[in-house]
Amino acid sequence: MKTKYQRLKNLFLTCSFTFLLLPFNLSFADEAKGSSAATDKVVPANPDKETHESLKITAENYFKERKYNECAEYLESLAQKEETPEPALNYLIALTRYNQLKYLEESQNWNDYFNNGEDYRQQIQSYAQEAIESTSLKDSVNIYARLILWKLHKDQGDSSQEEILSGLLNAVLENAKSAEATAGLLKDVADQLLLSGDKIYSRRLYKAYVEKLAASKISDEELNASATGFFKDQNLELSEALYDVYISRIAASMPKEKLIPALTEIAKQFTYKPAGIQDMLYAEKVFAKIEEAAGKDVFDEALLYLRAFNLEKAKDFAKAKDVYLDLINGFPAGTQINEAIYKTGIIYVYILRDLKEGRNYFEKLAQKETLDPQIISSFYQLGLLSQWESDLIKAKQYYNKLIEVAKDAYAEKINLAKERLKEIDEAKPMDYNLKSFLDASLKPENAVFDTAKTELQLTPYNVKKNESLSVATSASAAVGESGCMPVELQYLWSGDLGSARASAGQHSFETAYSDSGTKQINLVVVSPAGFAGRSMDLADVQ
Repeated sequence: MKTKYQRLKNLFLTCSFTFLLLPFNLSFADEAKGSSAATDKVVPANPDKETHESLKITAENYFKERKYNECAEYLESLAQKEETPEPALNYLIALTRYNQLKYLEESQNWNDYFNNGEDYRQQIQSYAQEAIESTSLKDSVNIYARLILWKLHKDQGDSSQEEILSGLLNAVLENAKSAEATAGLLKDVADQLLLSGDKIYSRRLYKAYVEKLAASKISDEELNASATGFFKDQNLELSEALYDVYISRIAASMPKEKLIPALTEIAKQFTYKPAGIQDMLYAEKVFAKIEEAAGKDVFDEALLYLRAFNLEKAKDFAKAKDVYLDLINGFPAGTQINEAIYKTGIIYVYILRDLKEGRNYFEKLAQKETLDPQIISSFYQLGLLSQWESDLIKAKQYYNKLIEVAKDAYAEKINLAKERLKEIDEAKPMDYNLKSFLDASLKPENAVFDTAKTELQLTPYNVKKNESLSVATSASAAVGESGCMPVELQYLWSGDLGSARASAGQHSFETAYSDSGTKQINLVVVSPAGFAGRSMDLADVQ
């Protein structure tokens, strides 16, 4: 909170004056960290003659001590002084009352809130309106007064909020045309719109902000620093917009030996990670820029794996397969080769429905003599596909080979192989959930069931052994509703479910794994009419 507060503290309004824009999104119930103990009276910074700077300091001190009534009274008394800029005072009084209302809500001081709230709202309305009417669209205070007026009406949920928002947007864009206008004002308003959930309007202002910033004399280094800063602030939309401008600049001017490392660092920021902010599609956009600038040969083993893994977690499995193939062909002795081969086989079979090609990659691993989780899993896949095709002799050979090679190292896969062997030995059908997934994935008549239509989300995708992993689907949204009634769905889970025993009524569950390796989680969604969708996702356990 302190870092964000200090950053917002430096935002100034520039009409013919400068003063602080205190944050709308400040948590009023929190005490200001690092401030001195509360005093009985807040002493004005300069009681004899308020300057623009002392106005800022005074309002700030009052706000820290939650002395909103005292602040409003003091600011109103200053309006009688000719040397005090009245638009600034009008805005500050409106802001004081707005902050007071938010504080009363968060502190649940309902006595003051209900007894005086309507008076505070009327003051916000009148003082903000006076600030607007006494300034032009070239003045920043005009824009900020419109912003606080919109916040008031949005909080109340009244019908005028859309009209006020439209006027605010037009005013901001008009203000931005002025040569004196700062790009910061565009960002301030865009930030507030984004916080309030108005993403469409915030995008327009962020775009205008980036255009104004790019047209300024800002250096490449400053542009990069700004983009990085917004990424750290978790403002991905603005960060990416600035990075687009920065990448466009350096792609045209920077020598290749410097360009590729610079682009690589940007891409790495946005790639998938178990925790923290990310945008996997934007990361791939930057990876594509690297390939465009220097070709595929510039990717070393680690970067190829990172790109493929990022695409996999972005659910762009077809592209992920292509990059895994680049890794296989370019680094056949690499540290990630078995994982790349195994995942390529999985994608061919269960995403692209190419059983023959996928089986070839499982066979490549099965021919290796080392003990590895992907090799063990390939024996299982080969047995499973043979069993589904009713080639039970070959299926038993693969399952028995798995048990022989794994010994006691991979208990989870051994148990799955033993379950399949029991089905074969006792002439029982394959597990219903598992067979349903194989049917939905491999039978030609079920090609309509694209995995992209049934979202499956694992959190996180990388876990350690015995660490919790969350599995969830939003399949109900894809299936829709029938009339006024929701569709009754069943969720048929199969594959590597670890410690979980997910029932047909569960759309989510928690699990954990005792063995390392790539874990395949399958889902078939069934409605009263039959198959409604299918999905597959991969987790990696270390």
